[in-house]
Amino acid sequence: MTASTTITDERRGAARNRLYEILGVLGAYVLVAVLFGLGCLISGEFLTPQNLMNTLQAVTLLGIVSIGVAFITYSQHYVDLSIPGIMALAGIVAVSTLEYGIVASLAWGLAAGVVVGLINGLVIGYLRLNPIIWTLAMMSVLSGVIRKVYAGKQIYPDSATAAGKAFLDLYHTQIGGLVPLPVALLIVLAIVALALMWKTCFGAQLKLAGSSYEVARMTGVNVRRTVATAFVISAATSAIAGILLTSFNKVGAQYIGKGYDFAAITAVVIGGMTLAGGRGNIIGVLGGVMVIALMNNVMSLVRIGDFTISEFHKAIIQGVVFILVVGISSYSRRKSGLDDA
Repeated sequence: MTASTTITDERRGAARNRLYEILGVLGAYVLVAVLFGLGCLISGEFLTPQNLMNTLQAVTLLGIVSIGVAFITYSQHYVDLSIPGIMALAGIVAVSTLEYGIVASLAWGLAAGVVVGLINGLVIGYLRLNPIIWTLAMMSVLSGVIRKVYAGKQIYPDSATAAGKAFLDLYHTQIGGLVPLPVALLIVLAIVALALMWKTCFGAQLKLAGSSYEVARMTGVNVRRTVATAFVISAATSAIAGILLTSFNKVGAQYIGKGYDFAAITAVVIGGMTLAGGRGNIIGVLGGVMVIALMNNVMSLVRIGDFTISEFHKAIIQGVVFILVVGISSYSRRKSGLDDA
């Protein structure tokens, strides 16, 4: 095989990768349009301000978590199953430290999540343990620690104090009186994530590590540090979402964040980011987040006589959608000559 043939094959492979990324993004937003139209047809409640606001709330927190998960998936490490534990820990630590002021409370909550992410990153990035097994074990540890330290009790912010009232109002705070704080944070984090992936050496190294771990290592990339950083980023976004969700629920509890791990990886995959790593982008991920939010919202509005779609059925449907998307993506990439997981 000549050098020119090799270069041509590499260019074709790169072109196919770009094509699949574009199709992944477009596919997510086509689904958004289809679900939006379906919602309009199913129920007159769909376009009401209250329903759209509920959908927006679902998008913001899931979007914040999914942005962090995207870095892990991009690095070919699938997902962080300790996300619900990180969210619960960050929220409950924030509530527990409100006596030191709202700023210190938020800082402690964020720090608690980042520490867990750092541990995950060091173990998975440097010791190369299986990310699924390790983060699942970490989730179990976090759940046990929270139950032990807080004796299984829920922690409520004291609304009689300035810090407690500020925390309870946190989720509903509006920037400039117009943009809700969670939405503003989602926009800022999305812009930062896009810049990190597209415009920095870290993004290029993460893409190379996700595409081929050994090639990245042999070209001088500090793959261990890069992977560890991805887990820290994911933990930080999960902690932010956990604090906001705790403010919304007005209670710090062990169950805060339940289900966000699976919902986030589903959104990431629907958005065109493959489990094989090194492919996809944040714009597609945000599309996947909107698909999940709209899908759940539309299912909530389905009423045929006395029949409604329960949370149990929603979980089944979401699982089926995830399996179909991963299966179709894997099959199409194999047929096109691209390896996939």
